Amino acid sequence: MAERVIAVDCVELCTESFGARTDPPVLLVMGLGASMLWWEEGFCRMLAEGGRFVIRYDHRDTGRSVTHPPGRPGYTGADLVADAARVLDAHGIAAAHVAGVSAGGALAQLLALAHPARVLSLTLVSTSPALRIDRELPPPTEEFVHFVSSADVDWTDPVSVVDHQVASARVLAGGRRSFDEAAARSLVRRDVERARDIAAARNHDALADGDLPGTPLTSIAVPALVIHGTADPLFPLAHGEALAEQLPEGRLMALRDAGHGIERADWPAVVQALLDHTAAAPSGPAASGTDPG
Repeated sequence: MAERVIAVDCVELCTESFGARTDPPVLLVMGLGASMLWWEEGFCRMLAEGGRFVIRYDHRDTGRSVTHPPGRPGYTGADLVADAARVLDAHGIAAAHVAGVSAGGALAQLLALAHPARVLSLTLVSTSPALRIDRELPPPTEEFVHFVSSADVDWTDPVSVVDHQVASARVLAGGRRSFDEAAARSLVRRDVERARDIAAARNHDALADGDLPGTPLTSIAVPALVIHGTADPLFPLAHGEALAEQLPEGRLMALRDAGHGIERADWPAVVQALLDHTAAAPSGPAASGTDPG
């Protein structure tokens, strides 16, 4: 299915789906500052071929979703959580299995707390507890901190942005595996060319949390699969371990020498784990009503 822009509650969000609507739905939530392209098409199609109705979407200020002037987002992190539910509404889906990467995993946790009836299971990749826990977690690696603090990028120059994003992807890969720069550059270039305003993605860095749920992570009752690379420089493995411990039905899958995100080399293992996880979880009501558009 071709991507399309939906409008729910006067919010325009660009979405794309893969597979049969009669299959169990899986909503993919990407991290902040990243469009749905970072859920790569090949990964989505592997899930769909495994019998899942897969939906990916652009956050506000990424890709082809509604875009605000850089520095003036006019929304909060809580609005991004609500957007996930809006995407389900637009597809006529009452509840879905939800998978999130990085901050997308935090949004998925908050969705399960704020709208528990909408979430059948959680798959949380390269992320950390979305709410404060009684445990100190390690900071990002020195290499990552140095990269962020010394970054020099001109957000008005597409070439500069591409170079910066590729360099960022290299650091996030963790350094224990070979880095496919050609693949990263191709993805970043498409992301930059496709965006309404790539500079607007920086709005996510300044978002206020908004209204956070008053219930703890331990109240999340759905099955949760935590997938975490052992070489993640942003959220070291202890973050994934702590998250799995916080969730009553959480379990950890560690990816040896993997960095932050889902590398192509790990697609088969991650897809199979996600298929097994969502098959074991309650199916709940699938698509309902008519898919608009």
